[in-house]
Amino acid sequence: MNAQERSRRWQLMAIAAVIVYLIWLLGPVLMPFAVAAMLAYLGDPLADRLQRLGLNRIWAAAIVFVVLLIVVIGILLLLIPLISRQVENLLDNLPRYGDWAQNVAWPWLQARLHLDPHTFDSDSLLAAFKTHIGSIGGVASVVLGKVSRSGVGIAMWLTNLVLIPVVAFYLLRDWDRLVATVDRMLPRSLQPTIAHLARESDHILGAFVRGQLLVMLALGVFYGTGLGLVGLSVGLLIGMVAGLLSFVPYLGFIVGFVAAIIAALVQYGDWFHLLLVCGVFMLGQLLEGYVLVPKLVGDKIGLHPVAVIFAVLAGGYLFGFLGVLLALPAASVIMVLLRYLLERYRLSELYTEARSDDPVVAEVRAKEAGHAEVATAAPAAPPQDDRAAP
Repeated sequence: MNAQERSRRWQLMAIAAVIVYLIWLLGPVLMPFAVAAMLAYLGDPLADRLQRLGLNRIWAAAIVFVVLLIVVIGILLLLIPLISRQVENLLDNLPRYGDWAQNVAWPWLQARLHLDPHTFDSDSLLAAFKTHIGSIGGVASVVLGKVSRSGVGIAMWLTNLVLIPVVAFYLLRDWDRLVATVDRMLPRSLQPTIAHLARESDHILGAFVRGQLLVMLALGVFYGTGLGLVGLSVGLLIGMVAGLLSFVPYLGFIVGFVAAIIAALVQYGDWFHLLLVCGVFMLGQLLEGYVLVPKLVGDKIGLHPVAVIFAVLAGGYLFGFLGVLLALPAASVIMVLLRYLLERYRLSELYTEARSDDPVVAEVRAKEAGHAEVATAAPAAPPQDDRAAP
C-alpha cells in the first residue's frame, strides 16, 4: 500500500468519524428527519412502480404519501382506544392476578423449589406495582405540565409533528435524484465497490424493514384476534405485545405465550382454555415460520437474535430514541460491510500466506495435498470427439 492509498483511507475514516459525531451531537434534531427518511424509504418502491405505469414522479409521490398518511392515521385511531381499554381492563383485574399469585402460583413454587413461605409476598408486589403505575401517571402529568408552560416545548413538538410528513413527502419525491447525486459524489475509484455494498444493503434493508414490519403487524393481528376469540379479557393487548416483540425470533412468542397462559389461568383456571391458548400460539409459530417469514422477509437477512438485541440496546444507549429507530437498519448495513471485509481478508496476503514451519499450516497443506492426489488418481472422462458428423 503506497502513501497515497493510506492517505485516502485515513481521509475516508475521518469523514466517517465526523458523520458519526454529528449524528450523536444532533440526535434530538435529526429524529423527525430519520422518521421521515424511513417513511420515504418504505414508500419508494411503490412510487417507482407507479412511475413505471406512466405517472410522473410528483403524482406518484403524492399518491404514495396520501396512502401512507391514511394508513398511519387509521392505525393510530384504531389502536389508541383499544390499547387504553386493554390497559384499563388490566388495571381493574390486578387484584385477581394478585390473588392467583398468592394462593396458587407462589404455593406451587414454594412446594417445588422448597422456598421460604415468606419469599414471595404478592400484596407488597401488587402495592409496589400500583405505586409505580401511579408514579408513571404523576411523571407524565409533570412533564406535560412543564411542556404546556413552555412555549418553546410546544413549538418544538408541533414543529416535529408537522415536519415529519413534509420532509417525508419531499424525500419521497426526490429519492431517486438524491441517490444519483450521492453516487456522483463518490470517488470514482471506490464507486463500484460502494455501489455493490449499497445494493446489498438495500436488499437486506428492504427485506428486513418492509418485510419484518408486515410480519409484526400480521402476528399482532393474529395473536390478538385468536386470544380474543379464546375469551381472554386482555388478549388483544397480549397479542399486540407479542407481535411487536416478534422482530427478535422467539421473543414475542415466549413473552406472549407466558402472559396468555397466566391470563387464562387467572380468568378461567381450566385445561380447555389453556389448550386453546397453546393452539393459538402453535398456529402462530407455523404461520410465522412457513408463510410470513419466507414470503415477506426471506432467508438472506442473517441477523442473529443476539445481534438484534445488542443493536437495539447499543443504539438506544448511544443515540437515544434516534438510535433505537436506526439500530436495525444500521446493523443490517454493518453486517454487509463485515461480510465484505471478511471476503477481502480471505483474499489478502495475511490469510493466504503463512509461515511454512507452522505445524497447523503444515497439517492443512498436507490434507489439501492428499485431497489433490485423490482427485488426480480418479479416472478421467473419455475425450470428446470434436469431428463433425458426416
